[in-house]
Amino acid sequence: MADYYASYVPLLALLVLGVLLVAGMLTGNRLLRPTKVTREKMLTYECGVDPVGEGWAQVHIRYYVYAYLYVIFAVDAVFLFPWATVFGGLGWGTVAEMGVFIGFIAVGLVYAWRKGVLAWT
Repeated sequence: MADYYASYVPLLALLVLGVLLVAGMLTGNRLLRPTKVTREKMLTYECGVDPVGEGWAQVHIRYYVYAYLYVIFAVDAVFLFPWATVFGGLGWGTVAEMGVFIGFIAVGLVYAWRKGVLAWT
């Protein structure tokens, strides 16, 4: 039983080392950072441009829909690429499953197109 617990000693040492490293970095950051509060330091930073107006702006929902569709097709590519690299040894069942997967993606794209989401105005 002692050999079983002894096998966890490297894991425990790595965990302690990681915690000490993170604690040391946070402590070093706290000691080295400037703490004097100035007006310029408390000013909102917007890519080097002085802020004008309020910090709240309304964004059209279409931007979020484009981002969502991008994520869907990026995930689609992540699943398709590994499948295509080993296509020869998978068999027809896997081809049918990938067809169903691509079909779901195509139905979503057609739905978005029919609803007029993809028309940029």
